Amino acid sequence: MYIVLVSFHILAAVVWVGGMLFLSLVLAPLVRSRKAVPEFMALFRSAALRFRVVAWAAIGVLLITGPMLLSQRGIALTAPSSWPHIVRLKLALVGVLLVLTVLHDLVLGSRISHAVAIPEASRTAWDHFVVRTARWLPRVSLLLALVVVIAAAVLARN
Repeated sequence: MYIVLVSFHILAAVVWVGGMLFLSLVLAPLVRSRKAVPEFMALFRSAALRFRVVAWAAIGVLLITGPMLLSQRGIALTAPSSWPHIVRLKLALVGVLLVLTVLHDLVLGSRISHAVAIPEASRTAWDHFVVRTARWLPRVSLLLALVVVIAAAVLARN
């Protein structure tokens, strides 16, 4: 059972982080390099919306398998003070990553298309905030996700 849980957990992490890498390192630069072509922006939006569904499914698998794996390793979920430091670090990073993902997907995601469609001189302060945040938030999330993967590797060695 442990191997099945680990396999699902790793697969879900690969899907989530791999998708983030693809969007950030492949698709986003392609869209930025061809700003004049609206089809590329539409492609990016479509891919991002489709990935959102896949990512949240992967997050669901991670949130189910993670506590089960900790329990299998003898780490009591009801006693956080007894958790190894790497478990605390990983769970804290996952918590921040989940908050950033909710902020990106549910708060900013619905507003970014509207904000970028407005000429820059006509944007409100909120529109400017949305555009600026939409640029750096995915990068910070990706960096955190990579640190979570490293923490998972350290945890696996213990």
